[in-house]
Amino acid sequence: MFPKPTDIGASFLESWPDLLHGLWSTLKVTIMAFVAAVVIGTLVAFLFVQSKLIELSLLPYAVLLQVTPIAAVAPLIIILVKNTTTALTLCATVIAIFPIISNTTIGLKSVDPGLESYFRMNKAGPTATLWRLRIPGALPFFLAGLRISSGLALVGAVVAEFVAGTGGTSAGLAYEIMQASFQLDIPRMFAALLLITATGVVLFGLMVLLQQALLGGWHESAMEPER
Repeated sequence: MFPKPTDIGASFLESWPDLLHGLWSTLKVTIMAFVAAVVIGTLVAFLFVQSKLIELSLLPYAVLLQVTPIAAVAPLIIILVKNTTTALTLCATVIAIFPIISNTTIGLKSVDPGLESYFRMNKAGPTATLWRLRIPGALPFFLAGLRISSGLALVGAVVAEFVAGTGGTSAGLAYEIMQASFQLDIPRMFAALLLITATGVVLFGLMVLLQQALLGGWHESAMEPER
């Protein structure tokens, strides 16, 4: 029922130019969606923290984006947005943005009351409190959101490619999987699937390295336990 690893390797060596082209197309959409999710999600989280009214007004829309299946709305987005790459990026951003909003908002709100009182006692203004207390305190939550969002951006890009069925210069790994399935080329399907999986692992690993770099020297979540 499943191809041998040697068959998968042979299929990859035979069709690696198309697979690597598909990987680049999918990775390009993934990175653009991830960056868009981080920028927009962080700005929305800061808005939520500044005003409870804004949070109560906009949070339901963020929840709707999270719970709505992207496969159901992707065809509409692809029809409305004429540029294929932009449409795929928008679909992936819809999936990847909620963890950034949720985690960053929780982090900005999770301030130690004692430290907050200490800042007020020293007459620290809102800007100083934000940069010196809230943002460092929210950093572990934000980085956890990055780890989740990076994988979701890749999933969103692949799902959007399946729905769009794009080929030619916009062909991603999802298109390679579909073409292989039409031709009953199972080893090539597995080769493309393994590329997607490896890409997800690499993205997760990069987020872990970023967390270690930013938190390793001071936060207990990234420090090695004492023996």
